[in-house]
Amino acid sequence: MFIDPERLESRLRAEFGGTSGQSRVVVRQAVDLADSGRYEDDAGVTLTNDLVVAELSDAPDGAPAERWNWWIGSLEIAYGGYERFGIQQYRK
Repeated sequence: MFIDPERLESRLRAEFGGTSGQSRVVVRQAVDLADSGRYEDDAGVTLTNDLVVAELSDAPDGAPAERWNWWIGSLEIAYGGYERFGIQQYRK
């Protein structure tokens, strides 16, 4: 696995703020996306902590969950099939 959940959660909180619940759910979705192999197949690169943070940095604004959904939305438009990785709800 190229996603280190603990480090990713810490980086998300440091970079984008938000609640611990938001960061945890983004990490879970990132792990699921990495495990699926979908992103690597479509984009041709391995999903890593650095890549997730870089992609979320491109979002206009928001906490980790909003930024994640923005990125997943762009992947959905580009490739299709990413809606299942979006965040619908999380605990605060």
